[in-house]
Amino acid sequence: MTLTQVNIKNKSWTWRGFPIFYQVAGETGPAVVLVHGFGASAQHWRKNIPVLGTNFRTFAIDLIGFGNSAKPIPGEKIAYTFETWSQLIADFCQEIVQTPAFLVGNSIGCIVIMQTAVNHPELVLGIASLNFSLRLLHERKRKELPWYKNMGASLMQNILSNKLIGNFFFQQIAQPKVVKKILLQAYGNTEAVTDELVDILMKPSQDEGAAEVFLAFTRYSQGPLAEDLLPLIKCPVLLIWGEKDPWEKIELAREFTKFASVENFISLPGIGHCPQDEAPDQVNQILINWINSK
Repeated sequence: MTLTQVNIKNKSWTWRGFPIFYQVAGETGPAVVLVHGFGASAQHWRKNIPVLGTNFRTFAIDLIGFGNSAKPIPGEKIAYTFETWSQLIADFCQEIVQTPAFLVGNSIGCIVIMQTAVNHPELVLGIASLNFSLRLLHERKRKELPWYKNMGASLMQNILSNKLIGNFFFQQIAQPKVVKKILLQAYGNTEAVTDELVDILMKPSQDEGAAEVFLAFTRYSQGPLAEDLLPLIKCPVLLIWGEKDPWEKIELAREFTKFASVENFISLPGIGHCPQDEAPDQVNQILINWINSK
């Protein structure tokens, strides 16, 4: 099924002195803000923005540190944390969207929008979370791992804190063949792993500061977990999950339906970590139906 589409406009906004890239489509209806996952960008929603824009005022933003947004050195003028990113989304809703919005996220972007809903409930009409990050390497969760796995994760983080080693590690990962291999593992629908997608993820990795942002987040094992935030969220939450996600297991994800804020859980057979890109027609229709029901 092919849904009607509208044109996408590329724009820039200055936040705390840093240029932030975003895209917008549609001029009527409630506002929808799309938030990407780690290492991705607004372009990861390229199959969704023009369709959602036929029904809603749709925005997709590059979080600071990613995509075409600024990548300031961590620790000097900014900390790459969920508090920082959630404040970015809140300010974006206030200054650019100028109305409360439905927030849609993928992977770590889901934790960002959950934190936004907790800190700024007046700005959030509802949350749609696509394969949110379970954050299994979080310091609290690592305590539940066998000692050797916990020690191995801590050791790796310490090693990557060395600038020379960390930059070398990043350069080994930031190569088209490696990126494609990772995507083929993460995507249940491997036909969606195209050269275009690899290029979308590769291009920002060449920017100054990209390596430092990547390494800062690999060492970030604090901050909120979904189970901390969901009990505090007052707006309705929709969980969409690709059943073949190798990183965020659906068996663990189903446990989150116990929270009162979660009004529905929709699983997608054969789909992996990025449903919006792997099964855009399904996801677009789910989101349109859900938002229109509010």
